[in-house]
Amino acid sequence: MAVGIFDSGLGGLTVYDAVSKRMPDLPLVYFGDSAHAPYGVRDADDIYNLTTAAVERLWDAGCDLVILACNTASAAALRRMQESWIPTDKRVLGVFVPLIEALTERQWGDNSPPKEVAVKSVALFATPATVSSRAFQRELAFRAIGVDVEAQACGGVVDAIEDGDMILADALVRSHVDALKRKLPKPDAAILGCTHYPMMEKEFQDALGADVKVFSQANLVAESLENYLERRPEMIGAGTESQFLTTGDPAKVSRGATQFLKRQVTFQKA
Repeated sequence: MAVGIFDSGLGGLTVYDAVSKRMPDLPLVYFGDSAHAPYGVRDADDIYNLTTAAVERLWDAGCDLVILACNTASAAALRRMQESWIPTDKRVLGVFVPLIEALTERQWGDNSPPKEVAVKSVALFATPATVSSRAFQRELAFRAIGVDVEAQACGGVVDAIEDGDMILADALVRSHVDALKRKLPKPDAAILGCTHYPMMEKEFQDALGADVKVFSQANLVAESLENYLERRPEMIGAGTESQFLTTGDPAKVSRGATQFLKRQVTFQKA
Protein backbone atom coordinates (compact mmCIF):
# COMPACT_ATOMS: atom_id res chain seq x y z
CA MET A 1 0.00 0.00 0.00
CA ALA A 2 2.85 2.35 -0.87
CA VAL A 3 2.78 5.68 -2.71
CA GLY A 4 5.79 6.83 -4.74
CA ILE A 5 7.36 10.28 -4.53
CA PHE A 6 9.78 11.26 -7.29
CA ASP A 7 12.19 14.17 -7.58
CA SER A 8 15.33 14.92 -9.52
CA GLY A 9 17.25 15.05 -6.23
CA LEU A 10 16.67 16.04 -2.62
CA GLY A 11 14.01 18.73 -3.16
CA GLY A 12 11.11 16.29 -3.05
CA LEU A 13 12.01 15.50 0.55
CA THR A 14 9.99 18.63 1.42
CA VAL A 15 6.94 16.83 0.04
CA TYR A 16 7.97 13.49 1.58
CA ASP A 17 8.27 15.13 4.99
CA ALA A 18 4.87 16.83 4.76
CA VAL A 19 3.12 13.67 3.53
CA SER A 20 4.74 11.43 6.16
CA LYS A 21 3.69 13.81 8.93
CA ARG A 22 0.13 14.05 7.64
CA MET A 23 -0.24 10.29 6.93
CA PRO A 24 2.28 8.52 9.18
CA ASP A 25 0.90 5.05 8.46
CA LEU A 26 1.23 5.37 4.68
CA PRO A 27 4.33 3.61 3.29
CA LEU A 28 6.26 5.93 0.96
CA VAL A 29 8.93 5.08 -1.59
CA TYR A 30 11.09 8.08 -2.40
CA PHE A 31 13.14 8.12 -5.61
CA GLY A 32 15.76 10.82 -6.14
CA ASP A 33 17.47 10.91 -9.53
CA SER A 34 20.55 12.64 -8.14
CA ALA A 35 22.84 11.24 -10.84
CA HIS A 36 21.03 13.40 -13.39
CA ALA A 37 20.13 16.44 -11.26
CA PRO A 38 19.32 19.20 -11.85
CA TYR A 39 16.54 18.72 -14.39
CA GLY A 40 15.87 22.45 -14.75
CA VAL A 41 18.59 22.95 -17.37
CA ARG A 42 17.66 19.90 -19.51
CA ASP A 43 15.45 19.84 -22.62
CA ALA A 44 11.89 18.48 -22.61
CA ASP A 45 12.69 15.11 -24.23
CA ASP A 46 15.51 14.45 -21.78
CA ILE A 47 13.28 15.31 -18.82
CA TYR A 48 10.51 13.07 -20.19
CA ASN A 49 12.84 10.08 -20.64
CA LEU A 50 14.38 10.42 -17.19
CA THR A 51 11.00 10.90 -15.53
CA THR A 52 9.35 7.90 -17.17
CA ALA A 53 12.30 5.68 -16.22
CA ALA A 54 12.01 6.79 -12.60
CA VAL A 55 8.25 6.28 -12.51
CA GLU A 56 8.64 2.75 -13.88
CA ARG A 57 11.09 2.00 -11.07
CA LEU A 58 8.52 3.20 -8.53
CA TRP A 59 5.85 1.03 -10.14
CA ASP A 60 8.23 -1.91 -9.73
CA ALA A 61 8.42 -1.02 -6.01
CA GLY A 62 4.65 -1.46 -5.69
CA CYS A 63 3.56 2.18 -6.11
CA ASP A 64 0.54 2.43 -8.41
CA LEU A 65 0.29 6.14 -7.61
CA VAL A 66 3.35 8.37 -8.07
CA ILE A 67 3.65 12.03 -7.13
CA LEU A 68 6.02 14.03 -9.32
CA ALA A 69 7.43 16.14 -6.49
CA CYS A 70 9.43 17.99 -9.12
CA ASN A 71 7.99 21.06 -10.81
CA THR A 72 10.30 20.68 -13.79
CA ALA A 73 9.03 17.13 -14.47
CA SER A 74 5.44 18.23 -13.82
CA ALA A 75 5.84 21.10 -16.28
CA ALA A 76 7.86 19.42 -19.01
CA ALA A 77 6.77 15.75 -18.93
CA LEU A 78 3.48 15.12 -17.13
CA ARG A 79 1.00 16.11 -19.83
CA ARG A 80 2.81 13.98 -22.42
CA MET A 81 2.90 11.06 -19.97
CA GLN A 82 -0.82 11.34 -19.21
CA GLU A 83 -1.78 11.57 -22.87
CA SER A 84 0.10 8.57 -24.21
CA TRP A 85 2.09 6.59 -21.68
CA ILE A 86 0.48 5.91 -18.28
CA PRO A 87 -1.52 2.63 -18.08
CA THR A 88 -5.16 2.85 -16.99
CA ASP A 89 -4.44 1.13 -13.66
CA LYS A 90 -1.71 3.63 -12.68
CA ARG A 91 -1.74 7.31 -11.77
CA VAL A 92 0.94 9.99 -11.91
CA LEU A 93 0.10 13.34 -10.34
CA GLY A 94 2.00 16.62 -10.47
CA VAL A 95 2.50 19.40 -7.96
CA PHE A 96 0.93 22.32 -9.84
CA VAL A 97 -2.64 21.23 -9.09
CA PRO A 98 -2.70 21.85 -5.31
CA LEU A 99 -0.83 25.11 -5.77
CA ILE A 100 -3.30 26.54 -8.28
CA GLU A 101 -6.21 25.28 -6.18
CA ALA A 102 -4.87 27.34 -3.27
CA LEU A 103 -4.03 30.39 -5.37
CA THR A 104 -7.40 30.59 -7.12
CA GLU A 105 -9.47 29.31 -4.19
CA ARG A 106 -11.35 26.87 -6.39
CA GLN A 107 -11.34 23.09 -6.62
CA TRP A 108 -9.64 21.35 -9.52
CA GLY A 109 -12.91 19.69 -10.54
CA ASP A 110 -14.53 23.10 -10.91
CA ASN A 111 -14.79 23.43 -14.71
CA SER A 112 -16.64 26.74 -14.72
CA PRO A 113 -15.15 29.55 -16.84
CA PRO A 114 -12.12 31.37 -15.45
CA LYS A 115 -12.96 34.15 -13.03
CA GLU A 116 -11.27 37.00 -11.26
CA VAL A 117 -9.52 36.07 -8.02
CA ALA A 118 -8.17 38.09 -5.11
CA VAL A 119 -4.54 37.79 -6.21
CA LYS A 120 -3.72 40.12 -9.11
CA SER A 121 0.06 39.81 -9.47
CA VAL A 122 2.18 36.72 -8.89
CA ALA A 123 5.93 36.22 -8.80
CA LEU A 124 6.86 32.72 -9.97
CA PHE A 125 10.30 31.46 -8.96
CA ALA A 126 11.21 28.25 -10.80
CA THR A 127 13.87 26.39 -12.75
CA PRO A 128 14.69 27.54 -16.30
CA ALA A 129 12.85 24.51 -17.77
CA THR A 130 9.69 25.20 -15.75
CA VAL A 131 9.74 28.87 -16.73
CA SER A 132 10.23 28.14 -20.43
CA SER A 133 7.41 25.54 -20.45
CA ARG A 134 4.87 28.20 -19.32
CA ALA A 135 2.91 25.27 -17.83
CA PHE A 136 2.01 27.22 -14.69
CA GLN A 137 0.63 30.15 -16.66
CA ARG A 138 -1.31 27.81 -18.95
CA GLU A 139 -2.98 25.93 -16.09
CA LEU A 140 -3.68 29.14 -14.19
CA ALA A 141 -5.34 30.73 -17.25
CA PHE A 142 -7.90 27.90 -17.33
CA ARG A 143 -9.12 28.98 -13.90
CA ALA A 144 -8.39 32.66 -13.35
CA ILE A 145 -8.36 35.90 -15.33
CA GLY A 146 -6.64 39.17 -14.68
CA VAL A 147 -3.61 37.66 -12.95
CA ASP A 148 -0.22 39.05 -13.98
CA VAL A 149 2.44 36.33 -13.65
CA GLU A 150 6.08 37.38 -13.78
CA ALA A 151 8.43 34.40 -13.87
CA GLN A 152 12.04 34.36 -12.71
CA ALA A 153 14.32 31.48 -13.72
CA CYS A 154 16.45 30.75 -10.65
CA GLY A 155 19.59 29.26 -12.10
CA GLY A 156 22.05 27.74 -9.63
CA VAL A 157 19.76 27.48 -6.61
CA VAL A 158 19.05 23.75 -6.95
CA ASP A 159 22.76 22.97 -7.47
CA ALA A 160 23.69 24.93 -4.35
CA ILE A 161 21.05 23.15 -2.24
CA GLU A 162 22.07 19.72 -3.57
CA ASP A 163 25.70 20.53 -2.72
CA GLY A 164 24.71 21.70 0.77
CA ASP A 165 26.09 25.20 0.11
CA MET A 166 23.33 27.20 1.81
CA ILE A 167 25.38 30.40 1.88
CA LEU A 168 25.55 30.36 -1.91
CA ALA A 169 21.88 29.38 -2.12
CA ASP A 170 20.97 32.36 0.09
CA ALA A 171 22.95 34.76 -2.10
CA LEU A 172 21.38 33.36 -5.27
CA VAL A 173 17.84 33.61 -3.85
CA ARG A 174 18.34 37.27 -2.98
CA SER A 175 19.83 37.97 -6.42
CA HIS A 176 16.88 36.32 -8.19
CA VAL A 177 14.34 38.15 -6.01
CA ASP A 178 16.06 41.45 -6.84
CA ALA A 179 15.86 40.61 -10.55
CA LEU A 180 12.16 39.76 -10.24
CA LYS A 181 11.41 42.97 -8.36
CA ARG A 182 12.89 45.02 -11.18
CA LYS A 183 10.15 43.56 -13.40
CA LEU A 184 7.35 43.34 -10.80
CA PRO A 185 8.13 45.63 -7.85
CA LYS A 186 5.15 44.74 -5.66
CA PRO A 187 3.73 41.25 -6.23
CA ASP A 188 0.67 40.19 -4.21
CA ALA A 189 1.96 36.63 -3.92
CA ALA A 190 5.00 34.54 -4.71
CA ILE A 191 5.10 30.93 -5.86
CA LEU A 192 8.08 28.78 -4.93
CA GLY A 193 7.78 26.69 -8.07
CA CYS A 194 10.42 24.07 -7.24
CA THR A 195 10.25 21.58 -4.39
CA HIS A 196 13.85 22.45 -3.47
CA TYR A 197 12.87 26.03 -2.74
CA PRO A 198 10.93 25.48 0.52
CA MET A 199 14.34 24.79 2.06
CA MET A 200 14.97 28.49 1.38
CA GLU A 201 11.46 29.74 2.19
CA LYS A 202 12.67 32.07 4.96
CA GLU A 203 15.24 33.62 2.62
CA PHE A 204 12.63 34.14 -0.11
CA GLN A 205 10.22 35.70 2.40
CA ASP A 206 12.89 37.98 3.84
CA ALA A 207 13.94 39.18 0.38
CA LEU A 208 10.36 39.69 -0.81
CA GLY A 209 9.10 41.39 2.35
CA ALA A 210 6.49 40.44 4.92
CA ASP A 211 3.57 41.79 2.88
CA VAL A 212 4.04 39.23 0.07
CA LYS A 213 2.21 35.93 0.62
CA VAL A 214 4.56 33.07 -0.22
CA PHE A 215 2.96 29.82 -1.44
CA SER A 216 5.11 26.76 -0.75
CA GLN A 217 4.01 23.43 -2.13
CA ALA A 218 4.81 20.70 0.37
CA ASN A 219 1.85 21.04 2.76
CA LEU A 220 -0.56 21.79 -0.08
CA VAL A 221 0.52 18.62 -1.89
CA ALA A 222 0.19 16.53 1.29
CA GLU A 223 -3.34 17.80 1.94
CA SER A 224 -4.34 17.22 -1.68
CA LEU A 225 -2.90 13.67 -1.64
CA GLU A 226 -4.83 12.81 1.52
CA ASN A 227 -8.06 14.03 -0.10
CA TYR A 228 -7.29 12.11 -3.29
CA LEU A 229 -6.66 8.84 -1.44
CA GLU A 230 -9.91 9.26 0.49
CA ARG A 231 -11.71 9.40 -2.86
CA ARG A 232 -9.55 6.77 -4.59
CA PRO A 233 -8.28 4.31 -1.94
CA GLU A 234 -7.76 1.69 -4.64
CA MET A 235 -4.80 3.73 -5.92
CA ILE A 236 -2.69 2.85 -2.88
CA GLY A 237 -0.28 0.34 -4.38
CA ALA A 238 0.76 -3.13 -3.27
CA GLY A 239 4.07 -2.06 -1.73
CA THR A 240 4.23 -2.27 2.07
CA GLU A 241 7.72 -0.97 2.78
CA SER A 242 8.98 2.61 3.00
CA GLN A 243 12.33 3.09 1.30
CA PHE A 244 14.63 5.69 -0.22
CA LEU A 245 16.13 5.08 -3.66
CA THR A 246 18.71 7.11 -5.57
CA THR A 247 20.61 6.93 -8.83
CA GLY A 248 23.43 8.89 -7.20
CA ASP A 249 25.98 7.97 -4.55
CA PRO A 250 23.84 6.51 -1.72
CA ALA A 251 26.26 7.59 1.02
CA LYS A 252 26.46 11.19 -0.19
CA VAL A 253 22.72 11.44 -0.79
CA SER A 254 22.00 9.89 2.61
CA ARG A 255 24.17 12.52 4.31
CA GLY A 256 22.33 15.34 2.56
CA ALA A 257 18.91 13.87 3.31
CA THR A 258 19.79 13.24 6.96
CA GLN A 259 20.93 16.83 7.32
CA PHE A 260 17.70 18.11 5.79
CA LEU A 261 15.21 15.86 7.60
CA LYS A 262 17.20 16.00 10.86
CA ARG A 263 16.91 12.25 11.28
CA GLN A 264 18.84 9.32 9.91
CA VAL A 265 17.91 8.56 6.31
CA THR A 266 19.52 5.72 4.38
CA PHE A 267 19.27 5.65 0.60
CA GLN A 268 19.75 2.52 -1.48
CA LYS A 269 20.95 2.34 -5.07
CA ALA A 270 17.92 2.41 -7.36
